[in-house]
Amino acid sequence: MNAKSTQLKFSKMQGAGNDFMVIDAIHQTVQLSPQQIQQLANRQFGVGFDQLLLVESSSLADFKYRIFNADGSEVAQCGNGARCFVRFVAEQGLSAKKTITVETASGIISPTLEDNGQVTVNMGAPKFAPSDIPFIADTQANSYPLNVGDRVVQIAAVSMGNPHAVQVVDDVDSAPVVALGQQIEVHARFPERVNAGFMQVINPHHIKLRVFERGSGETLACGTGACAAVVTGIQLGHLSSPVKVTARGGELSIAWQGKGTPVMMTGPAETVFTGSIQIS
Repeated sequence: MNAKSTQLKFSKMQGAGNDFMVIDAIHQTVQLSPQQIQQLANRQFGVGFDQLLLVESSSLADFKYRIFNADGSEVAQCGNGARCFVRFVAEQGLSAKKTITVETASGIISPTLEDNGQVTVNMGAPKFAPSDIPFIADTQANSYPLNVGDRVVQIAAVSMGNPHAVQVVDDVDSAPVVALGQQIEVHARFPERVNAGFMQVINPHHIKLRVFERGSGETLACGTGACAAVVTGIQLGHLSSPVKVTARGGELSIAWQGKGTPVMMTGPAETVFTGSIQIS
């Protein structure tokens, strides 16, 4: 880290149990290597988080939003992080707006801080073309067979600014999320790796969901994963908007009106603590 001070100020935040280290990189010079991010992500020897979020200046929007997984890799989108992002800029006095525009690697998003403390994010329209995900397939389909080890699983492939492979399971609690998720994440048909979602349909307006996230492992919640799962369920005829998504860390509400329209996500965003840490 090349900075005037070795002390880095941050907030530890969480959205439905998906936790983040959020850093104001507008008023601090922040240059972290993948190894330093891995050290900060360590739950025994660092701050501990699923993703690191950087708040930066933007010439295209109110702010720029950069996201790094616990393994140090940079990704384009994180839905739960976007909700924490808007609460962070409000709490830090960086903006007085209820709705801000945020530049991400996958486009502009517009999160809104609601009066009841929840945050709603326009996550943009999902993308289904294999080349947009990216996913290797001859033609676009609502679902695809995927050879994983000695089994074949049926998955839907969709991009919510990051790639998702969603499968419907009978019981999400007993599903082999870690064992199967590890294999799906690095599957050769997903050139940039993928987030593996496991969805149990409770009724047309309620699902339970677990997600093995690319670069982070299973998390307590995944915002883009919730969006991808609901979109998949609607496409397959299992769900009708809006849908309550129950993750292990909390609940999200997802609304989608069909192809070409944006996915709207509403859920909690809370600051756990603030602090500073010395970077070596």
